[in-house]
Amino acid sequence: MKKLPIGVQDYREIVEENYVYVDKTKYLYDLMTSGKFYFLSRPRRFGKSLTISTLYYIFKGEKELFRGTYIYDKWDFKEYPIIKLDMSDNMLTTYEDFVESLSEKIEKLYKNEGIANINNNLPTRFGNLIEELNAKYRERVVILIDEYEAPILEHINNKKEAEKIRSFLREFYKKIKTKDEYIKFVFMTGITKFTKTGVFSALNNLNDISLNKKYSQMLGYTQEELEYYFKEHIEETAREIGMGKEELIENLKEYYNGFSFDGRRSVYNPFSILRFFEEREFKNYWFESGSPSFLYEYIKGRKVTYEELVKYPVSAMDFTTREIEDANANIFFAQAGYLTFKDVRRYGFEEEYILDYPNIEVRNSFSKLILEANYGVEKEKIKEVNREIIKSLEKNDIRRMIEEIKRIISSIPYNLHRGEERYYHSLIYTIIASAGVNVTAEELTSIGRSDIVIEERGKVYIFEIKIDKGAREGIRQIKEKRYYEKYVGKEIYLIGIKISSKERNIEEYVIEKVGG
Repeated sequence: MKKLPIGVQDYREIVEENYVYVDKTKYLYDLMTSGKFYFLSRPRRFGKSLTISTLYYIFKGEKELFRGTYIYDKWDFKEYPIIKLDMSDNMLTTYEDFVESLSEKIEKLYKNEGIANINNNLPTRFGNLIEELNAKYRERVVILIDEYEAPILEHINNKKEAEKIRSFLREFYKKIKTKDEYIKFVFMTGITKFTKTGVFSALNNLNDISLNKKYSQMLGYTQEELEYYFKEHIEETAREIGMGKEELIENLKEYYNGFSFDGRRSVYNPFSILRFFEEREFKNYWFESGSPSFLYEYIKGRKVTYEELVKYPVSAMDFTTREIEDANANIFFAQAGYLTFKDVRRYGFEEEYILDYPNIEVRNSFSKLILEANYGVEKEKIKEVNREIIKSLEKNDIRRMIEEIKRIISSIPYNLHRGEERYYHSLIYTIIASAGVNVTAEELTSIGRSDIVIEERGKVYIFEIKIDKGAREGIRQIKEKRYYEKYVGKEIYLIGIKISSKERNIEEYVIEKVGG
């Protein structure tokens, strides 16, 4: 059984050390044979660095490393001079530290190639390096840049420093256009898409494939890839944890699949899948490997709620109209991977995307963070209520679950409450989602269905929430609009909830069972 490449980003090491490699070289072949300048944005730990490494060895002419892959007998594997830079691999504490660190990297490239460095500013030295490599090898230069905006993201809460770095990078990357005649191929990655007036304002020949349907599954694992490349890992894990193979695959899908970059096709997060097969336990691997302290401050500073994140559809243009530190929270979180495209709608020639959490892993962790940062709920209280909600669902004790929800609402400072019905939709959904159960809030994602639906252990719980109206009104609406029809054949519970605007909590609730 092949090893799991957790944290391994070097293509050569993956091949030579017998790690699992999910063959993505068809996408790379298509890119290399159809264009020249490319940019791709994807969330962290999604395979961007491995993609850069794979391109590096292709352009180095290392054909034997690709035996058995799609590209092996299709590419000529000629060697080209390469400039490969990882912008996250720099000192990023201040603008000055970053520039000095990058300068040292450029100087090292000069030295390694035996080219005399010039005494000039850094962008000019970068441009000169491109020319000199072309002259030395008599071949056009390949440029591979990973995490292009890492220095900016490091200072996303410091607008002045972020803009200072952006201005420098604008001049630095401009050389990729002005030295076009010396360049064979360019591939750049990042977490955030670039704006038309930002870092790449002068690099207008860069083809952004981030939302291109053709490349939507270029990074991440598809369902077919998961079942093919990890067949032995799936079978062994199923045996060890005492779960059927098909049941395991369905659980993996709910927990780690759901990332979509075109609103149609989805992929698994590679990091979570690799960690799951290593530990063989369902945990929030990807989310917890990130920067919760940064996210906490971001959510707290902007008073982020679930409703505001998913309330409105977004278009491709929304991702390029503002710099990332000025973007709406939903745009930032969509680029960072905490939200994803759940559906796509076409209006004339324009497409709009419906946003929501990709899967249980992200929904669970992000909801906990919102409760803590935005609503001021203590971590221990969240854990305690989470346990009680899970226990109540296991025992089908709906009243106990609602009482736990009431308890956590009562712990939220009075001045944080708002009087709108949607506020309570969002809050109750977030409380339930923080417990890691399979919950959806369909109305909030503009699909026009019931407020909240839980699907757990073959049972379905449909909530309708009203302010200052009887709980029976919620039941009446569920029945009138037949929200339960799609779940026919399952054990279904209808739950009407009345919120008191005076008490700012659940005042009464009614439960009715249908079906099952």
